[in-house]
Amino acid sequence: MKKRNFLLIVAVLGIAAGVAYATRSSWMSGGAATAQGPQRPRAVAVDIAKAERRSVPVDVDAIGSVTPISSVALKSRLETTIVSVHFEDGARVNEGDLLFTLDARQIDAQIEQAEGILARDQAQLEGAQRDFRRYTDLVGKGATTQVNLDNAKTQSDILIGTIKADQSALDNLRVQKSFTIIRAPFAGRISAANVKVGNFVRPADTQPLAVINQMAPVYVTFAIPQRALVDLRDSMAKGDPKVIATIPGHQRSETGKVAMVENTVDATTGMVTVRGIMNNESETLWPGTIVQTKLIIRSENAVVVPTVAVQRSQNGNFVFVVKDGVAKVQPIKVDRTFQGSSVISEGLSGEESIVVDGQLLLSDGSRVQPRARKAGA
Repeated sequence: MKKRNFLLIVAVLGIAAGVAYATRSSWMSGGAATAQGPQRPRAVAVDIAKAERRSVPVDVDAIGSVTPISSVALKSRLETTIVSVHFEDGARVNEGDLLFTLDARQIDAQIEQAEGILARDQAQLEGAQRDFRRYTDLVGKGATTQVNLDNAKTQSDILIGTIKADQSALDNLRVQKSFTIIRAPFAGRISAANVKVGNFVRPADTQPLAVINQMAPVYVTFAIPQRALVDLRDSMAKGDPKVIATIPGHQRSETGKVAMVENTVDATTGMVTVRGIMNNESETLWPGTIVQTKLIIRSENAVVVPTVAVQRSQNGNFVFVVKDGVAKVQPIKVDRTFQGSSVISEGLSGEESIVVDGQLLLSDGSRVQPRARKAGA
């Protein structure tokens, strides 16, 4: 009997010890909390930047194409053969440079023939004028009739008209000969020659001898939304708009100005065509190239924050503004974005400290701790 009671007491003590061990964390922490008192919430580590007020361009991005201001396809105006080609394929040419020489022997012979006819008719005119003067004297003396004088006058007038026709024919042949020398009408780049020495050419040929494109300056043509048209026209009246054209995949670009705006908005797309003119002295832009264009309409003073700082909710955009180590929700209105920054039209006045990283752990009133800035950041 005593042994049975002893075993019962041992079992009860074992159960009590197990319960005490299982609940040790609750009674131990309670005692520690009572000893240390209530703890402050832990601060959230965040990255902070300043909202700043500065000049920001109002711009429109678009895809454009490069077109030459002048482009000419050289063709022969005579039926003849190529005697000489005076340029290298793809070379730069200046205005007036000799490009092609055509065979002019046939025209030279025709010119000599026309000069001979003109000389003959001039000699006949001199004889007719001498007869006219002679008959004039004889009529005054009564030695001949008036009919002879009138005939001499008529013959002289006929030969004067004949000489004018001869001179016109000679001038026309000289113009035709000038077509045998083909020169560059303006400076630019010439294509590969489509003909070689000895080729026969004629005006009816569809393929040109070569093509010259003006390289500096050039046009860049692109389209912008119609909502930007009013601002662009106002800016053009002040001479402010600027066009920047960049070749995709490269950092090289050219800057120019707006040359013209199309007089009609495309009703199907709501876009209007704009043409910029670029100096292109270094020939960065090649005719036919597709480029990224930026139309800078004007610059305005505005509050700018990094775009990563802007958060979105059902009530609109907001940022976390940090003051005295506490993050507060500040509703804002974003006007537009520009090169990784957002232009704020309402909600910020500038110089506020805002959270740019770590927003997921924040709520209105959270305590924050700025992170140390990395070297070079």
